[in-house]
Amino acid sequence: MTSDMLGRPTSKTGAFSNAPFVVMWVATTFSLTGLAISDTSSAWLMTTLNPDPRAVSLVQVASSLPMFLCTLPAGALADIVEPRRFLITLETLVVALMAALGAVIFFKHLTPAYLLSTNFVLGVIWSLASPAWLSTTPLLVAPRDLAGANAANSVGYNLSRAVGPAVAGIAIAKRGACAPYWLFAAADLSSIAALIWWRSPKKSGSSLTRQRLACAIRIGLRHALKNRRLQATMIRTAAVYPFACAYLALLPLIARHQLTHGPELYGVLLAVVSVGAVLGSAALTWMQKRLDADRVAAVGTCGLAIGLVLFGIARHLVFACTAALIAGAAWTVVLSALYVAAQLALPDWVRGRGLSIFLTVIFGSITLGSALWGWVAAKAGLETALFAAAAGALLAIPISWRWRLRSEEIDVPLPPIGAQPVA
Repeated sequence: MTSDMLGRPTSKTGAFSNAPFVVMWVATTFSLTGLAISDTSSAWLMTTLNPDPRAVSLVQVASSLPMFLCTLPAGALADIVEPRRFLITLETLVVALMAALGAVIFFKHLTPAYLLSTNFVLGVIWSLASPAWLSTTPLLVAPRDLAGANAANSVGYNLSRAVGPAVAGIAIAKRGACAPYWLFAAADLSSIAALIWWRSPKKSGSSLTRQRLACAIRIGLRHALKNRRLQATMIRTAAVYPFACAYLALLPLIARHQLTHGPELYGVLLAVVSVGAVLGSAALTWMQKRLDADRVAAVGTCGLAIGLVLFGIARHLVFACTAALIAGAAWTVVLSALYVAAQLALPDWVRGRGLSIFLTVIFGSITLGSALWGWVAAKAGLETALFAAAAGALLAIPISWRWRLRSEEIDVPLPPIGAQPVA
C-alpha cells in the first residue's frame, strides 16, 4: 500500500486491485468494442443499401436521437433502480436485437428502414443503460480508487473506439455484413456473465428514491431554466456541435466515394479519430494551464473546422488520416471544456440531472446537424457540405462568445422537495 497526496492509503495497482472492477472493466470494454463494431457496420451498410447522403446521415440520426430523447429520464432512473438487474435485462435485449439483425442480413431480408429502426432501438437501450453503468463504478472500488477507476473506464472506451471500427471493416470484408452484429452479440454476452457473477451491495437511500421519476425530472428541468451559467454552456454547445458532427455523419461516403475504398478504410479512419481523441485528452492538460475555458473551446472549434476542410479536400489516405486525427483531438478538447464548465455550473444535489440535460443538448445538436448535412450533401455535394460546416463552426465562435463558460465551482443547498430551486 502507498499513500496519495492527501495521505490516504492507495493500492499499487489502484482500481485493478479490486477483482469485481477488473471483471466488469474487461466485460464492458468488450461490450463497448461490440458497440463500435455495430456503429461502424451500420453506417457502411447503408452506403450499400442506399448511397444517398440523406439516407447515410440518418444512421447517425437514428443513433443520436434516442440519446436526445432518453438521456434525462435515464439519468433520473439510474438514481432510483437497482442497477445490476436493470442492466442484465437491457444487455439481454441487446444480444437478442443484434443476433436478429445478423440473421436478417444473412437471409438477405435487410431494408434501410429495418436497419434504421434497429439502430434506433439499440440507441434507446444504450441511452438507458449508460447512466446505470456509470452508477456501478462506485460500487466496485473503494473511494480512494474511484478516480483511477474513472480513468481506466475512459481508457477502455477509447480502446474500444480504436479497435472496434477496424475489426468491423475486416469482418465485413472477410466474413460478410452479418458477421459484425454477431460479434457484437457475442461480446455483449460477457457483460451479462459479469453482471450475473457480481453481487452488488445495496444502494444507500437517496432523496430521489422518495421522489417520483417525473418529479425528479421536473425539478432538474426547473433548475436548468434558472441556472444562467448552465444555460451559457448549453448555448455554446448548440453553437458548435451541429457543425462538428458533419464529418461523422458523412464519413462513410468520404471513404466510399471520395477516397474510393472499402469498409477497411472506413474502419481505419474511425480508429484514427479515436487515436486523435486520446491525443486531444493528453493535450488538454497542457492547454488548460495556459488558456481559460472559453479559449480552449475556441481552439478546439478551430481544430474541428480544419479537420472538416481537410476531409473536404482529401483524395488520398494521408490527407484523410490527418483530418481524422485532427477532428478526433479537437472534438475531445471542445467536449471536455464544455463538460467541465457544465459540472462547475451545477450544485451537487442536481448535478446528475443537470449533466443529463447538458448531454441532451449535445445529442439533439448532433441529431439535427447530421440530418442537415446529409441533406446539404445530397443537394450540393460532399465537399460543399464539409466546407459549409467548417465555415459555420468558425462563425459560431464570435456569435456565441458573449456566453462565457464557467471557471469556478458553485454550490447551492438542496431545496425541500417541491420547492423552487434557485441557480
